[in-house]
Amino acid sequence: MKPLAVLFAASEMAPWVKTGGLGDVAAALPAALRRAGHDIRVLLPYYPALRVAFPAAQMLATIPALSAGLPPARLLAAEADGLPLLLLDCPELFDRPGNPYLDAHGHDQADNAVRFGLLSRVAALLGQANSPLDWQVDVVHVNDWQTALAPAFLHYEGGAASVVTVHNIAFQGCFGPEMLPRLGLPAAAWRFDGVEYHGQLSFLKAGLQFASQISTVSPTYAREIQDEHFGYGLAPLLRHRRHALRGILNGIDTALWNPAADPALAEPYAANRLAAKRGNKAALQREMGLAEGNDLPLFGVISRLTEQKGLDLLLTIADGIPHLPAQLAVLGSGDKAMEAGFKALAERHPGRIAVRLGFDEGLAHRIEAGIDCFLMPSRFEPCGLNQMYSLRYGTPPLVQATGGLADTVVDVNDASLADKTANGFVMPDGSPHALWLTMERACTVWQDKRRWQRLQQNGMRRDFSWTLAANDYLQLYRDAIAAH
Repeated sequence: MKPLAVLFAASEMAPWVKTGGLGDVAAALPAALRRAGHDIRVLLPYYPALRVAFPAAQMLATIPALSAGLPPARLLAAEADGLPLLLLDCPELFDRPGNPYLDAHGHDQADNAVRFGLLSRVAALLGQANSPLDWQVDVVHVNDWQTALAPAFLHYEGGAASVVTVHNIAFQGCFGPEMLPRLGLPAAAWRFDGVEYHGQLSFLKAGLQFASQISTVSPTYAREIQDEHFGYGLAPLLRHRRHALRGILNGIDTALWNPAADPALAEPYAANRLAAKRGNKAALQREMGLAEGNDLPLFGVISRLTEQKGLDLLLTIADGIPHLPAQLAVLGSGDKAMEAGFKALAERHPGRIAVRLGFDEGLAHRIEAGIDCFLMPSRFEPCGLNQMYSLRYGTPPLVQATGGLADTVVDVNDASLADKTANGFVMPDGSPHALWLTMERACTVWQDKRRWQRLQQNGMRRDFSWTLAANDYLQLYRDAIAAH
């Protein structure tokens, strides 16, 4: 089959701009598709971090004001490890410090509709016949609400096939109806089967309505968002478009997350050299001020400290952890009350519970390598990456059966041990009591070193590279072209 030309449009990309999983996907998936021989180019706003990283980005085209409410911009070209980047240069909208979506007070930027309306509009333009580039695009792939208006422009004006990927349906990009003409959408778009959503203009709803194909980041999440509980109001539309919807599990960067060659670790190790993992446990215990030794299981958390992540459940039962007996290491930040709760927890149990507030990439790697069991009791998790990092590092995860957690973690029992699929622990429900019982069960299995090693090796042998996901996306692109 001939190589495809794909525009991948996103509002963030690791390592320069990242607030969640989208940043990782925007870095990894296009690179995997590029390695497979396809012409992938990534469209991003020219944020300050990208200005620093690519100060010599070359001018490609001037983009005039595309509607009364959108300012003119420039399109620049750069390259990141062989991957072409298209940088949307509009300083008045994107040359701002801090979070790409929030102001200094943690509130949405007041002009986000214009900022990401422009990004969506330019993504659509590059997939149209009047594109300023000498490049014929087969598919415009947009991600989350910040670029999801592009399929609506392509629908009303004509252009390439489109794919929208939902990384988290809770964020929908809803704005007042006055934005319709300002962004250059026709009056005919203001319909229930257009971009209108409960009296507002919803970027994400527009993408779900008009994209040739829809994807999300795990098969289970694709099913869950068709249910009212997980769909955040968009379940009826997703059920209507269910034949165009599929879940494709994210991959991880297996070079960056590789315990055999991770420079952050005290000792490298692999599935056939698991004894060296103990050295990482001892080093982590020393680093975090925990009592050193391998006589107790060490649980760990690396997370945003929020209720979505189920960490209020952990706080409810955590005072009992020293009596399991076990230890706990936590790295994260988020809800201020939850931060205070974890800090107080560590103060009550020195040597048994340690908490670091904030984020430290190297420490995150050392926690994955040094702990025995990773806690991830999320209430919903579209895909999740940390459970895959944990499996790769021989650290069985303990999870709720939701989203990508359900697709990657297989509960240990006699049958799953026999067929070599067991790799972790799944809670029976989402209660604090269920978390406690599952932690008790993990402690019991940990005492049986032979069973625990089988769990570790099962997880480490699973392929979480981007190769499988890239192949699935290529099929999705071909289906989008056929549907279009």
